Amino acid sequence: MKEELVELVQRSLGALANPVKAKSMAAYARTTMPFYGIQKPDRVPLHREMKQRFRPRSRAEYEECVLALWTLPHREEKYTALEFALQHRRCIVLDSLPLYERLIREGAWWDFVDFVAPRLVGALLLEHRHVVRPVMDVWIDDDDLWIRRSAIISQLKHRDATDEAQLFGFCLRRSHEREFFIRKAIGWALREYSKSAPDAVARFLTGHSDRLSGLSYREGAKRLVRAGVMRSS
Repeated sequence: MKEELVELVQRSLGALANPVKAKSMAAYARTTMPFYGIQKPDRVPLHREMKQRFRPRSRAEYEECVLALWTLPHREEKYTALEFALQHRRCIVLDSLPLYERLIREGAWWDFVDFVAPRLVGALLLEHRHVVRPVMDVWIDDDDLWIRRSAIISQLKHRDATDEAQLFGFCLRRSHEREFFIRKAIGWALREYSKSAPDAVARFLTGHSDRLSGLSYREGAKRLVRAGVMRSS
């Protein structure tokens, strides 16, 4: 199955290739990895066809297909790997967590990581919190900044089910970092949680304003300021 899947993806993307857009997309992503030059809306029909035609018969086949696409050279091919991984919900199981960790470590950039962490790792964390929570407790101190970022944003889609203690604890444990992608992740995670728990986030921001970076604080407070819950700093 994976050979047919790869053939479909490469044929479909090759037919839509736009060299002019490819240069601008690579510049925006700040990468030397080649692009076909196909933006997301134009990839949607391919994603639909993938879902309709290719359904893995096992988790092992799911992983084989994901990696077959992931190891292709173009960035859009890797995007299709992530889409395929998300499409087959019955394969988003604990045994797939090492696969998702590999995608994060090898992807090592925001466009890949910000897909995998909240949608795939986050789904496992929500469904199997007793197992995945300790893993996130390890990830938050990992040497790889993208693994640390993933731990921080893993609950972006949890809303009312957010483990508040873990989220706030992670924000404080990494609050000393000067790395932009960590500071931005802290603010993003707090901003998303403020949709569900505005008062709790406001208290956290106010109580730890001396420890949070200006970027983290401003990002975390954005919705609260607009709603009149907090004043702008």
